[in-house]
Amino acid sequence: MKQKISLLFTLFYTILFLPTSSLFAQNTAIDSTFKRCFIGSSLFMLSNLDTKQKNPPQFYQLNLGYRITEKDVVSIEFKTWKYAWSLGIPFGDSFEASGEKFPGSIRTFGIALVYQRFLWKGLYTAVHAMNGSQTYLDINNKKIQKGYQLFMSYRLGYHVPLFKKRFFIEPSVAITHRPIDTNMPANFKTLDEKWPKTFFPEPGLHFGYRF
Repeated sequence: MKQKISLLFTLFYTILFLPTSSLFAQNTAIDSTFKRCFIGSSLFMLSNLDTKQKNPPQFYQLNLGYRITEKDVVSIEFKTWKYAWSLGIPFGDSFEASGEKFPGSIRTFGIALVYQRFLWKGLYTAVHAMNGSQTYLDINNKKIQKGYQLFMSYRLGYHVPLFKKRFFIEPSVAITHRPIDTNMPANFKTLDEKWPKTFFPEPGLHFGYRF
C-alpha cells in the first residue's frame, strides 16, 4: 500500500510540473463545440492490482459530471472501498501497524456531490461531500452492524486536457475530514479515536472522457 501511495505522489508531481506552456495552450474558452459532459474515475483503482497488500482497498469509483460554465463544474461520484486501519493515521511507523488494526474491517459505499471551481487556466479547487453507508465486519468478514459516514474532501488540483480535449487528467492534493461517523462498534471506535478526523495530504489523480 505504501508503494502505491508513493507512486501516486510521484505521478501527481510529475504531471503538476510539466512545462506550463504546453498545458496552458490547450485551455481556451468554452465554445459551441465544447463537450460539457464527462465520465471518469480515479487512477487509485490501480492499487487493486496488488493482491499482496495488508490493507487491500478494493476501491472502485465512477464520476459523472457537467461543466455549467467555463469556471463551474458539478459532478456526482459513486465509490466504494474497504479498510482495516483508521483513515486518520498519517504516514509513518503507525501506518498499517499491527497494533492499530481494527478487529475486522469497514466497507463503505458512498455517493458524493462535487462542486469544482476553476481559478486560473487549469488550476481549480473542489469540495466533495460524500454520504457513505458503512458496514462493519468482523475478522471472519461477517457483518456486525451498519453506520453512516459524512466524508468531506477539500481539493486543489490542475486540469490537463488531452487528445483535442476529449480526455483529461487531474492531479490534485486534498484535505479530508470525517465530521460524522455513526454506530461504530466500541472496539473499532477505541482505535479510530486515537487519530484525528482530518487528514493531509491526500493525493489524487482523476481521469475522464468528455462527450
